[in-house]
Amino acid sequence: MTDADRTERPTSSARAPGRRRFLGYVLAAPTLVTAAELAPAATARADGIPSPEITELVDLNDVMTAAALPTSALITVEVGTDGVVSFALPRAEVGQGITTSTAMLIAEEMDVPLERVRVTLADARPELVFNQLTGASNTTISTYVPVRVAAAVARGRLLAAAAGELGAAVTDLTWEAGVVTGPAGRSIGIGELSEKAASIRTRQVSVDLKARDRFTVIGTPRGRLDALDAVTGRKKFTLDLAVPDARPTMVCRPPTINGEVVAVANLAEVRGMPGVTDVAVVSTGVAVRAETFGQCVDAVRALKVSWGPGSAAGKSDASVLRELRAAELPLGLPPLTPSVEGSFTFYFRSNSALEPNCAIADVRPDRAEIWSSLKAPIVAQQAIAAKLGLPVGAVKVHVTEGGGSFGRKLFHDAALEAAEISRTMGKPVRLMWHRADDSRQGRTHPMATSRVRIAYLGDTVLGYKQRHTSVATDLGHGLGEIFTALAARLPVGDTGFSQTFFHLSQSMPYDFGANSRLLSETDKSFNTGSMRNVYSPDATCARELVVDRLAGRMGKDPFRFRHDFLRDERSRAVLDKVAEVGRWGRSMPDGTAQGIAFHAEYHSVSAVLVEIDCRPETVNRPVRDGVTGPRVTRAVLAVDVGLAVNPRGLEAQMMGCVMDGIALALTSSLHLRDGYFLEASWDNYFYTRQWNTPPELEIVVMPPTTGEPGGAGELGVAASMAAVACAYGRATGTMPTSFPVNHGTLSFEPKPTVPPVPASPTDGLDHVR
Repeated sequence: MTDADRTERPTSSARAPGRRRFLGYVLAAPTLVTAAELAPAATARADGIPSPEITELVDLNDVMTAAALPTSALITVEVGTDGVVSFALPRAEVGQGITTSTAMLIAEEMDVPLERVRVTLADARPELVFNQLTGASNTTISTYVPVRVAAAVARGRLLAAAAGELGAAVTDLTWEAGVVTGPAGRSIGIGELSEKAASIRTRQVSVDLKARDRFTVIGTPRGRLDALDAVTGRKKFTLDLAVPDARPTMVCRPPTINGEVVAVANLAEVRGMPGVTDVAVVSTGVAVRAETFGQCVDAVRALKVSWGPGSAAGKSDASVLRELRAAELPLGLPPLTPSVEGSFTFYFRSNSALEPNCAIADVRPDRAEIWSSLKAPIVAQQAIAAKLGLPVGAVKVHVTEGGGSFGRKLFHDAALEAAEISRTMGKPVRLMWHRADDSRQGRTHPMATSRVRIAYLGDTVLGYKQRHTSVATDLGHGLGEIFTALAARLPVGDTGFSQTFFHLSQSMPYDFGANSRLLSETDKSFNTGSMRNVYSPDATCARELVVDRLAGRMGKDPFRFRHDFLRDERSRAVLDKVAEVGRWGRSMPDGTAQGIAFHAEYHSVSAVLVEIDCRPETVNRPVRDGVTGPRVTRAVLAVDVGLAVNPRGLEAQMMGCVMDGIALALTSSLHLRDGYFLEASWDNYFYTRQWNTPPELEIVVMPPTTGEPGGAGELGVAASMAAVACAYGRATGTMPTSFPVNHGTLSFEPKPTVPPVPASPTDGLDHVR
């Protein structure tokens, strides 16, 4: 038994107000390793009569959090002899800042400097089951208590060990910045205590978490721990990793979505090109491995491949829209009272992040090792093992940091493809998709229609109906493990999974009487995915536009109408704040206007006010090779996530949400023609560019309300898109019904599909002014 085992005493029953007792474990290990016990579920809210809104009883985030709890004890905090506190986060960092916020939780509970906490990303761990999925803004919600409990257990053990070393009672010790000091002035660091605090057996202990009124780290704005490495190029992404003999690899892909190789006329010729080491036909096309990516591009462009038709052969925007309208569920008989309605179309959008889809794979006859940024690494590991015919335990999957996601990294397409190529060639590969691959063959946010009807009488809203119809969203990642992933792919199961996802992620924030929202999905020809905020941007945009129309019909101000019908004080507070900061109702020139919108999800609320300029001199301003159109000139977003662990990180996330919303409303979409998308790179996919970015942007993080973190990562997208759409309608006098509003403007010359990779640009000096 260690000194810590002998000296540790139960915590006093007299606890500070607001504290809750939790169970944790000290694990058998040579240095101190601790974990959380099953965390208690959040207590039910007592807000009077229960609402019929299902998301107020349980939402998607609650389901994911509950699913993660049983394996929380498998996630550990370790204190090293160097005094560094380490934690392997079973989530994916793709730029949202969760490694920093997680480090803050540990630093808070252990009272150690933030720079002494090292958070890495955990490899795929099948034993975690549902506890290694990154999505639905769930990371901080699901880890907030377990991580703190493990840290608190570690602190208690270290104090007990220090008491033995310093010959003093725990109550006589002081702890500051990871250094424990006794009453005689002698000090000892936690690194020196790590081995002494370790346990030779696993044992259960109880701890009290620090009361919120004693927080010094949580809730304070902190810069990202990886910021310096990111801006200086030292941060390592997948393609930066030094894996021996993993040579650059690319794939010659079909000219249509999911086409298949029929024949290759010049394999031998391409194999003989400079730098090329291997060329092989695989399930997704023809793979090329070479000494450099430039040589890969040359080889891909030289291949002469005969292709079979793809899964979306002959389809176009117009034909898909006809399919969607044929699949729309009825809104029912017209009401006997007055009503307002709207019907909206949302075109395909790309899930591509700035970092191209990529992976490194080293497959041997008896084992495989994969490196990739993965939000569902357990599913990836299991799918790769099945593809290779190997036991799951023989496949090691390393989760790397990613350069963006937009939901793209919920899927393991590149990792699975790299594994297949490596097995086929018998060599390690460093696979990179081309930008054209991402746009044309990668994941897309599905095309959809949404119809809304609101019935009213006088000043009373009687009912709300919404029917959302979408090209099928692939939710084949399930809840992060193989069983729900398989269920989500079944012919019947996928419909049920999508419906469940839809209903648990959508809510009605207004007192609009009886309301119903239904999802209908059709057409599985496309590679789709859960783009950031999934169904919410389209569904909320449609709702908020009809809310504007209803306010006009009732002769009410759009802000005041929303304020009067919102169901709770938190919601009204964020709406009031953006109206105040954005000076709602101020006089503006003709052709310009303000728009305001609201969105709630995952126990968080947000409101956005924007100002837009739709005057001809703005819409028609010349921009080289770009979509100009209207410009959002000002945006204000107010957000209440209950408790913001890192307000500065939350502010950055909301800035990104605003940019997403502007893009979705005004400029960014894919154009489908003859079974393929015309876009072939970021130079003709018009995400919000500098010329469309608002010169004035303000994010207001509201003071803590609930005291616990709510969902944040996706929260601001829907309200931002809706606010821009509402502003556009007020500025032009016509409610927009098709998104993005500039989808009909093709401002680029489509690149050819054969060869599938466009020629690399020479330089941009001729464009320098």
